[in-house]
Amino acid sequence: MNSPARNLLAISDLRPADLVSILARAQAMESLWNDRCMPQGLANKRVALVVNDSGWRNTTAFDLGIQAMGGLCIHAPLRWDSGEELEDLAAYLGNWFDGVVTRAPDLSSMRSLAGAFNGPVINARTRFNHPCETLGDLAFALHRRGRIDGVKVAVVSPMANILGSWIEAAAALPLEVVQVFSPTWHAASADSTSRFRTSSDMGELADADLIVTDCWPSNAEPDELRRFQITADLLEKCRPEASFVPCPPVARGKEVSAEAMLHPKCRVVAAKRFLLHAQNAVLEWAFATP
Repeated sequence: MNSPARNLLAISDLRPADLVSILARAQAMESLWNDRCMPQGLANKRVALVVNDSGWRNTTAFDLGIQAMGGLCIHAPLRWDSGEELEDLAAYLGNWFDGVVTRAPDLSSMRSLAGAFNGPVINARTRFNHPCETLGDLAFALHRRGRIDGVKVAVVSPMANILGSWIEAAAALPLEVVQVFSPTWHAASADSTSRFRTSSDMGELADADLIVTDCWPSNAEPDELRRFQITADLLEKCRPEASFVPCPPVARGKEVSAEAMLHPKCRVVAAKRFLLHAQNAVLEWAFATP
């Protein structure tokens, strides 16, 4: 059955007003978290956490956030590629759970799940996008600047799920996103209305507000990509208020130098604090009465 639930499958699926509301609510969630007085918007809600990989930050934050807001979070050890029909799995989950937070290989599988499950489905990662990671970084950018309109984000990364959600964000929000990388790994050209573009010029970082990285392609020669490494010297040339937020896990000596991780503009730990707050804001929005 088609679900009327509020799902987060891709950032560009949401109305800009909802995205702005979620990012603003994440700011309030930080204060509520620090004061240990979290709202109980998930009271009596049962949420399945369906993740079968080694990633831990997003999923741990979801587990923690669901419980802190009064919900019950259960790790369901199922796989979407188990051979059972996805519609059947969704129906079985629907017997017991009010919502699902999950990772899946493909966004199409995530959309099929959302169509079959009668409750919110939240995308914790696919190969093609990673919406909560990007919303967390955007919540941090809002915390730092007080607004997100006009923010320039430089994503020094091949085409992968982190960049995928930044492209989604550029389609939905008034910010500029530029992929800076070797043309071999550039994303496909966006339509003329998008605020996303590609470049191979590391000079794009000089006026960026937020600098994001992702892992180098496993099939690339390191020497081929060395000029796209973020170094302390490069960060020195960036705007004083710029924030460097490499996406964990970070491979020092590849996409990031060891010295860059110690630079004052590297604010990855502070930024990832907002991963929890943004996800909590998403959970509250998803389970709110429309």
